[in-house]
Amino acid sequence: MKFRATVLSLAIGSALLTGCADQMQKEQAAAPTADAVLGNYADIALATYEDSLTTAQALQASVNTLLANPTEANLAAAKAAWKAARVPYQQSEAYRFGNAIVDDWEGRVNAWPLDEGLIDYVDSGYGSESDENPFYTANIVANKTVQVGGVTVDASTIDKKLLAETLHEIDDVEANVATGYHAIEFLLWGQDLNGTNPGAGNRPVTDFDLNNCTGGNCDRRRDYLSAATDLLVDDLEEMVGNWEANGAARADLMAKGPQGGLSTILTGMGSLSYGELAGERTKLGLMLHDPEEEHDCFSDNTHWSHYYDAKGIQNVYLGQYTRVDGSVVKGASLSQLVSAAAPALDEELRAKLDNTDKAMKVMADTAEAGNPFDVLIGANNPEGNQIVQDAVDALTDQTESIEQAIAVLKLDGIELEGSDSLDNPTAVLAE
Repeated sequence: MKFRATVLSLAIGSALLTGCADQMQKEQAAAPTADAVLGNYADIALATYEDSLTTAQALQASVNTLLANPTEANLAAAKAAWKAARVPYQQSEAYRFGNAIVDDWEGRVNAWPLDEGLIDYVDSGYGSESDENPFYTANIVANKTVQVGGVTVDASTIDKKLLAETLHEIDDVEANVATGYHAIEFLLWGQDLNGTNPGAGNRPVTDFDLNNCTGGNCDRRRDYLSAATDLLVDDLEEMVGNWEANGAARADLMAKGPQGGLSTILTGMGSLSYGELAGERTKLGLMLHDPEEEHDCFSDNTHWSHYYDAKGIQNVYLGQYTRVDGSVVKGASLSQLVSAAAPALDEELRAKLDNTDKAMKVMADTAEAGNPFDVLIGANNPEGNQIVQDAVDALTDQTESIEQAIAVLKLDGIELEGSDSLDNPTAVLAE
């Protein structure tokens, strides 16, 4: 009996070992090549920018309708189109930081914060001058010629060339944002003068009405909105081209080779997760309780922009993206590569990405219920502050696992973006 038991035990042990070996072989066979991961990453980039373009074109059509017939309904439709355009674009931001072509271009379409006095009229509480920005109240809409510090700007014709080549970041001041989503946002909503109380900007539709003009210079304001929207479409067309089959961004990515390409992916994920989204866009405003640090500060759409930024990081890791039409682009993923090398780490990172998604959704749902981001970060709102802090903590936590993935994949020389709000908060508070 002992002999038979021993033989049975050996047989069972042999079967288990064989089963484990078979499972390992299956997992290794299932693990994609790095090149396949890079190819799918580029395909998702293309799809995301294509969706950004089509929603920007819808915004363009809505703006044209508004200018042809300035009614409250058409202004509301243009605002809704702007918000819809943010959904795919924000998911593309995970392609920043690692891809130089994207980073060099991004400031044209999503730069913030902006000194809106450069563009149009502002409330007296905005102030009349800035030590850092001589064009702080240039008000291009109201002035055909601007003279600042010996520099004369001919703004007699407001068109795409003036915005892109002359005004954007004029005098090398980054806050002189003349183009992109946030310039359009300001023109549609106007200033948000509610501080940390509920309420977004409230620009009257008559600011675009030639027959019943408020705010003055309605013809030039219309020209500015039209030019900025057309320019956004142009810029997105350029980026779509960069990710097509023979596009410059795709070619640059593949030329880096497997290790360089994977480093690009993880640099974008980690830098957006930590320094940019957790730090500059979220924690900084919370620390200062300052609504001026709100990303979509005129429309109070910040909660959704943050949510879709985080969603974009998750998309890149899982290798899948749900398009605006509901179809899914899916293929070889970074998750599969990490799983083949360290299954527990992959499971951990996927769980943390889900946790971030949930924390961001709580913030978004709370905002939609009447407490937008600028209310949540208010000094006398401990419950709101905690909701925002939970999102920061989730992003920070997932970044730690992203760093572990970098180590597991043996990728050297990666430096993730940091933020003083996370790394040196005393310096921020001392300013």
